[in-house]
Amino acid sequence: MGLQQFERRLERLVEGAFAKAFRGGLQPVELGRRLMREMDTGRSIGLRGPVAPNHAVITLSVEDAERFASFADALMRELADSMREHAREQGYRFVGPVEVEMFRDKAFKRGDFRLETIVRQGAGGAPNAALVLGDGTRVPVGEDPIVLGRAPECDVPLGDSTVSRRHAEIVRDGDAWVLHDLDSSNGTRVNGVGIKSQVLNDGDDLAVGSVMMRFEEN
Repeated sequence: MGLQQFERRLERLVEGAFAKAFRGGLQPVELGRRLMREMDTGRSIGLRGPVAPNHAVITLSVEDAERFASFADALMRELADSMREHAREQGYRFVGPVEVEMFRDKAFKRGDFRLETIVRQGAGGAPNAALVLGDGTRVPVGEDPIVLGRAPECDVPLGDSTVSRRHAEIVRDGDAWVLHDLDSSNGTRVNGVGIKSQVLNDGDDLAVGSVMMRFEEN
């Protein structure tokens, strides 16, 4: 499913100005397929379950890198998202942030590429996390608490009338993150259920007032 979603997003990505870059030569979906295989073969068994590689390095020919240059940043984000989705579907954990890098090598011919994945630990050996807002923006969640609310000084300001000025807070607790409602007027929900305090899991859907977002470990 992760690869299928990646392919569908690629179709949207290459519409219009990017379409010419996909006529012949290396296809980005080949990178996605290889990346899934590398995650599967590179996984290891940790104390809390399978640990998958979270850092990918892709090396392309100069010609293919130039073809991808106009949308390289978007492609790297899509590949990173596909890693997160594949890990979620397979029950893999990460021990650090998901990152995808792309380089070029003059010795490579058109269509050649090398893809390497490694397990790279984050601070304390625990993954980072992020809130994915409705427009796709990723807001990192780290060691320090973050406050969500309508007030401009909040760490995640949400300009919606259903959101209280200081609506909710996410706090790191060991290897977990906990969402606390700050006595908001319209409540905070996790996967449709109203909460006062709730340990968050990867993929949880959050509602702050009527503003929807998703929590992801990355």
